[in-house]
Amino acid sequence: MKYYIIAGEASGDLHGSNLIKALKKEDPSAEIRCWGGDLMQKAGGELAKHYKDMAFMGFLEVIKNIPTIFKNIAYCKEDIQKFQPDVVIFIDFSGFNLRIAKWAKENGFKTNYYISPQIWASREGRIKKIKRDIDAMYVILPFEKDFYEKKHNYPVHFVGHPLIDAIASTPLQDNETFRKENGLDPDKPIIALLPGSRKQEVQKMLDVMLSVKKDFPDHQFVIAGAPSLSDDFYAPFLKGDTVNYVSNKTYTLLKHSHAALVTSGTATLETALFGIPQVVCYKGNWISYQIAKRIITLDYISLVNLIMDREVVKELIQNELTTKNLQKELSKIVEGPERERILSDYKLLKEKLGGEGASQLAARLIVENA
Repeated sequence: MKYYIIAGEASGDLHGSNLIKALKKEDPSAEIRCWGGDLMQKAGGELAKHYKDMAFMGFLEVIKNIPTIFKNIAYCKEDIQKFQPDVVIFIDFSGFNLRIAKWAKENGFKTNYYISPQIWASREGRIKKIKRDIDAMYVILPFEKDFYEKKHNYPVHFVGHPLIDAIASTPLQDNETFRKENGLDPDKPIIALLPGSRKQEVQKMLDVMLSVKKDFPDHQFVIAGAPSLSDDFYAPFLKGDTVNYVSNKTYTLLKHSHAALVTSGTATLETALFGIPQVVCYKGNWISYQIAKRIITLDYISLVNLIMDREVVKELIQNELTTKNLQKELSKIVEGPERERILSDYKLLKEKLGGEGASQLAARLIVENA
């Protein structure tokens, strides 16, 4: 069959790539065209548009790029019409995908959604569009099944979390090789900095993350470079030889880290699945944050705390994200009882998410439902 997959950012590219591999197992002669990134292309998808051309962060950035967004929407519709897929598969990226889903449904294409829009966090009214435009929904968080089925009477499939698959299938360097190849001290414990994948958020986050470095002289700070950003972009933050940087090796970095400072998002869950205590950080554009604060209805911003429905890891949001607070919270997780509590909670988190196989189960259901 022919599959058209739309993902709009780095995490979608990762999960989309594993879905493509799984689809090819279920349907060996599958033709797959996609919006995504290098990983989806490497997995066997024919790339129609790279997510680097689509990822705009925050309300102001979206407004500034409205002409580009509308051009992308028009091109996407034309491309789907030309490809004539048996099923269109949406991966998160709801602002764009729900628009395309409405058009696709009206034009007779079968619509599947893998990794639900976070309507349980904000703009819950989007459930009407999902009920109208999506033929099948595959959710990855345990609480989403109850949200859709009990609260909104909309049946969904819980397939488990694909990050477990992604981590299991990623080859990782051993500690000695990793440190040697990247010029890291062989003895100092690593504090990983995961500042995000978009230019605007990385620029906002790295300065404050690096401001606590002086308070931890016995540790080395290592920035996780995003695949979507160039080495030159990170150069101003490296400050001579005092800060290290690794490109496109986040999982290996996490595996060998002692603690982490993480911008909210998928990376908080990745860090937890590697068993690394973390402080979650977020600081957005002031106007964007004020708007978001009035729309989002959640008690937490990190996936770790949302899944556990309590504070497992500390979240420093907006004005709380200061050098003083960050130093205080990082000190707690470098050693001591707070660190041990987090590690214990991570074990419970893994149990809630289930085991491997989310990508393959989603692929099987997509093929069966198409």
